[in-house]
Amino acid sequence: MPSPFPGMDPYLENPALWGGVHDGLINAIRAQLNAVLPEAYVADVEERLYIVQSERDMRPDVVVVQTKPVTPSPSSAATAVADPPIQIKALLALHEVREAFIKIVAPKLDYRVVTIIEVLSHTNKAPGHPGRELYLQKQAELLASQVHLLEIDLLHGGEHTVAVPKHHIPRAYDYLVCLHRAGSGASYEVWPVTLKERLPRVWVPLLEGDPDVVLDLQQAFTRCYEEGAYHRLVDYRQALPVTLSAEEVSWVLQQVSAR
Repeated sequence: MPSPFPGMDPYLENPALWGGVHDGLINAIRAQLNAVLPEAYVADVEERLYIVQSERDMRPDVVVVQTKPVTPSPSSAATAVADPPIQIKALLALHEVREAFIKIVAPKLDYRVVTIIEVLSHTNKAPGHPGRELYLQKQAELLASQVHLLEIDLLHGGEHTVAVPKHHIPRAYDYLVCLHRAGSGASYEVWPVTLKERLPRVWVPLLEGDPDVVLDLQQAFTRCYEEGAYHRLVDYRQALPVTLSAEEVSWVLQQVSAR
């Protein structure tokens, strides 16, 4: 069963679901691109890895309790002796975070990376999060390189993150796709999308002399939705996981009710 929405499904922006949605989109985009790319190119998946402290750091996974009395350090100031404490050493949990992205490579040119495609996650848009810092660092490197960068932001929340400055975008939007062509300086191509619109067909540039290929994001999203069985996984009776205007909420409820 398809999503009840013509474009992005706002219920899938739930952080509890987004990991699966993100990876499903990455795989759907890779499959679609490999079906249309010229023979000289391949779309592959790579992962960015970083370590973060568990969000449960106030209740660590491991606590070491030492009940043996602690010998106090000598003191000449007083004869009173403090009651012996129990020593507690909390071992804070660390875990690996892996973020997948797509790279288009030219195998016959020593696997030269031609284009990077990113689907943003909540961590990429969260101020102060290691995932955002790492993403912005990589973004800056790509903008200064000879690699094209296509960024896909399908999340309402968080900070503006794609490369194009927010005040340069000519109209209101809910979702945003940004393309920076290698060597184009401060020039960007953007596809602003509202909640009520179909996700766009966007250009994916290759090496000079080869024409762009077209990536149909709605087609990729539909495949992700169906293969993930989100019509069974999502409870559309629950509250929306994003903040919308009253008019938008009314429209969302109409779409769900019609389905």
